[in-house]
Amino acid sequence: MDVPDLQRVLDEMFDHALIYHGYADYMRDYEVIVYMAADPSADIPPAHYRYLFRHCVEARCKSSLAPATWQASLDDRLTAHETGKDLDGFVWGVKWQPLCPGATVVPGSEAAARWARAIGIDFHEVRIETNAHDLTLVFSDLQVSEVPLGYAPFTAVDEWSPTGTRGVDQG
Repeated sequence: MDVPDLQRVLDEMFDHALIYHGYADYMRDYEVIVYMAADPSADIPPAHYRYLFRHCVEARCKSSLAPATWQASLDDRLTAHETGKDLDGFVWGVKWQPLCPGATVVPGSEAAARWARAIGIDFHEVRIETNAHDLTLVFSDLQVSEVPLGYAPFTAVDEWSPTGTRGVDQG
């Protein structure tokens, strides 16, 4: 994907809601789940989209909140909207972040160039900014798809083991 096409796709995220981000369960690609609300007059229903940043070799996330805001936001009651909405501090429990100013391609990224030389395929660096987090990703390709209600990026199961085998009885 060339840079202008990539930026056009990223621009579609602007001012919508980031509801999840993290590595996919197989740990190679990074996914960002965005809830896109539509103007009711446009007769387009809202939907959840998965932005899959393929071959993600770097993912950095840092807080964009000021230290004073963090200090005022340590109360665990702020992790739930109902218990935090009337308290002072950042209410983590809203469970989404506005994608504003949004996502941009980092021009002339040294990290992307270094990975491209090392692996032999094109890489891009993207910065995704919200009101609470500043996320930077270095990756080779981006795929966007709608996800159904109930989509869960990870599910804990009893049968999994770190060796890649399933089942309790390994004998």
